[in-house]
Amino acid sequence: MRKHSLALVALATIGLAASQASAADLPRKAPAYVPPAPPPVTWTGCYIGGNVGGIFGRRSADFAFGSLDSDNNSGFAGGGQIGCDYQFAGGWVLGIRDMFDGSSLSRQRTFSLPGAAGTVDFKNSWFDTLTGRIGYSFTPAWLWYFQGGAAWAKNSADLTIAGFDVGSADRTRTGWTVGGGVEWMFAPHWSAFLEGNYMDLGSTNRNIVTPNVVACAAGCSFSTKATATTILVGVNYRFNLGKAPY
Repeated sequence: MRKHSLALVALATIGLAASQASAADLPRKAPAYVPPAPPPVTWTGCYIGGNVGGIFGRRSADFAFGSLDSDNNSGFAGGGQIGCDYQFAGGWVLGIRDMFDGSSLSRQRTFSLPGAAGTVDFKNSWFDTLTGRIGYSFTPAWLWYFQGGAAWAKNSADLTIAGFDVGSADRTRTGWTVGGGVEWMFAPHWSAFLEGNYMDLGSTNRNIVTPNVVACAAGCSFSTKATATTILVGVNYRFNLGKAPY
């Protein structure tokens, strides 16, 4: 009886060891995959893009006999921009940008001289602005900003008297600009903006002497001044940025 009991215990021990060995050979279930957290949204990086919109200008020409204004003048503007931003802690963003746009802004005004009539054709062919900007990201994907800096523009004022083209004040003007807007990062690496800007391009003096017109035989001097406002929408492709939340 004792030998029978010992045999049963031995068989049970052998069976338990075999079951444990079989369990050890079974494949283990892999741990569940936990994807890494998406990178935070940041405005740090450089970008390139395009823009379109309207330009609204005011040009004036001051003569000895009076002044001519080309107010309420509007046209199309469109071009491209390139820049870089850096975001600090707390949502503040500093950046620099250069924008170059072509323009269809033009206007013609007429005037009268003693014994003759004339016209002045005002035109703005293009403008370029180099600005620094400061902004605040009030949510991860939205940025309010203010900007200001230098502005250049190709302006001309062509003077015609009694049918004769007597000259023009045609030059690249240098001035200043201020403005601001809002930008939205709507997809990874892509943002869109809406902004308004004001440009003051200073004044240009010109003296014209022409024997074809009695009034200008001894010289006609005039000074032109130009200012402009732009309303622009645009899209930027941004490098090395995080993904925007959806």
